[in-house]
Amino acid sequence: MAGVEVDSGAGHAALMDRVYSGQRHIYDVTRKYYLFGRDTLIEGLNARSNMRVLEIACGTGRNLAKVRKAWPGVRLYGLDISEEMLKNARKALGEDAVLGAGDACSFDSQDLLGEDGFERIVLSYSLSMIPDWEGALDHAAAQLAPGGELHVVDFGDLSGLPGPLERGLHAWLAKFHVQTRSALPDAAKRIAALRGLSLRSSRGKLGYFQLHVLSAPR
Repeated sequence: MAGVEVDSGAGHAALMDRVYSGQRHIYDVTRKYYLFGRDTLIEGLNARSNMRVLEIACGTGRNLAKVRKAWPGVRLYGLDISEEMLKNARKALGEDAVLGAGDACSFDSQDLLGEDGFERIVLSYSLSMIPDWEGALDHAAAQLAPGGELHVVDFGDLSGLPGPLERGLHAWLAKFHVQTRSALPDAAKRIAALRGLSLRSSRGKLGYFQLHVLSAPR
């Protein structure tokens, strides 16, 4: 999550390691109460056996473990900028996933993960933590294999919440270096158009979360 805008990848990695060196032990227990829409995203992957599924900013590996259960036989890949979070992911996933430390905006998938493209890519509550979030979204779209899909879930504009609750939530998220990305729908449209992808989007109740799927032609 990224409310503090750190320009360099190294600086952001250091920040994330500081934030999560302790939090990683309770991350999944606490986040389930407010990171809504993640399971909806996983249910909508429609992944088949042997498909390569990459999560960018995979954190503790919680989502990849859920993907493994929901879609048996898929090949799992994950990257995160925080080595601290990857410690948990490696414990959770063992030999079932190829994991690497990398920057969402600039990673080389062949060098880091041994693959040139992926049939499914997931960005789950990560763009709200990445300083150059539009760059990360575009770089993720560039990693799609023919016919592949990029699935994105993140905080919405929160416009359906009562004013005091909305302001309080924004302030609380900022403590965890999180910024909601109200411009995400427009950015998704622009990137899809530039890369020749189709786009479908939906909105959670009260504008709490947003879902976007960018699909590459076959």
